[in-house]
Amino acid sequence: MSIGALKPVTCHQAVVNNREDAHEQIDSTISTTLKESKPVYISVSCNLPGIGLPSQSYNVEREECSASLWRNRTYDRLKLHLSKEFCELPHMSYPADAPTYIPKDQFVKYIDGYIEHFNIRPKYHTSVESCKYDEGTKRWLSLARNMNTSTIIKYTTRFIVVASGENSAENIPIIPGLDGFPGGVIHSSRYKSGATYCGQNVLVIGCGNSGMEIAYDLASHGAHTSIVVRSPVHVMTKEHIRLGMRLVKYLPVNIVDTVLVMLSNLVFGDLSRHGIAKPKIGPLLLKSETGRSAVVDVGTVHLIKEGTIKVLGSISRIKGKAIEFKDGKESSFDAIVFATGYTSTANVWLKNGESMLNDNGLPRNKFPNHWKGANGLYCAGLAKRGLAGIAIDAKNIANDILSTIDSTYGQTRH
Repeated sequence: MSIGALKPVTCHQAVVNNREDAHEQIDSTISTTLKESKPVYISVSCNLPGIGLPSQSYNVEREECSASLWRNRTYDRLKLHLSKEFCELPHMSYPADAPTYIPKDQFVKYIDGYIEHFNIRPKYHTSVESCKYDEGTKRWLSLARNMNTSTIIKYTTRFIVVASGENSAENIPIIPGLDGFPGGVIHSSRYKSGATYCGQNVLVIGCGNSGMEIAYDLASHGAHTSIVVRSPVHVMTKEHIRLGMRLVKYLPVNIVDTVLVMLSNLVFGDLSRHGIAKPKIGPLLLKSETGRSAVVDVGTVHLIKEGTIKVLGSISRIKGKAIEFKDGKESSFDAIVFATGYTSTANVWLKNGESMLNDNGLPRNKFPNHWKGANGLYCAGLAKRGLAGIAIDAKNIANDILSTIDSTYGQTRH
């Protein structure tokens, strides 16, 4: 590694924040006062004023701004799929006149206001290249590159919070013949609008929320749209999900799931006739056990039922513009949009994370016991629990760091 300049920094806590998730995570950088037990959120960074410790915290962000995925790499029509009461950051509500389902531009504005209110100062354009735990000093040693100057900064920290998200890198599956496809191929993170695809035959691969909404957007702009549905999926309305999240506070998950499935059947009917199978377990339990969310319908189902959007099965191979499917069907396409999600890259730079993360860079332990590893290692936003889950992570991490410091230095929280 070529090092133009090496700057050592010693602090009690560093936060690594390299990417954010468009649907289920904000990646703003929220630094609040740990002494007052205010929650640390998403990019967890804690200032420790007034407690007599030589403390300093750093929030390291690879992108040039907060919420860069929301600002720069989401499609135009995107809104939060959950109602606003489930998507608020701690200690700051949305404005009273905000709509129930927040559009992306208003969400970004809310994040900007949050950052300003809590006086958060991220180190933008700074990418962590390595991070490992040193048994001798009992500290985490991290090297981060300033992407503007190529300066390498060395951080020596007591705590590390991994807040880089489960969606750090685009996931495009290996399909035989994809390299020879002559048309446009993009990941959903680079999709903006169906306007540029009018009149084209477009295949959307992936039937999660992004895939279904992109398919609707394409068809609404005059594209001849097909979507690959490989796995069973629950389809709900936004109000179904809102009702379920309220009911689950008072009723067992299995009862709420039964209600949600009944409501879905009433609204959408039997979608298996249209190539969309329903999972064997309910939507809330499925989310809890696998992290897979129900699809919030934005009008896609209606277009599927009337034949405007075609549902296709798994792909076997690609030959030029022709795509062959495992059921023997074959169709020609001008463009492919991969709505196939993302992968975590935490294990690329985190060298001693095995106490907390598995080989995929995600927590070994299930929620709610996933957020803490060994030797002052934490993670926020990796449990596939959306914004509400990230808030829980942040509070747990902040309280645990404070407890550790209190026990070490004999400090008492007031």
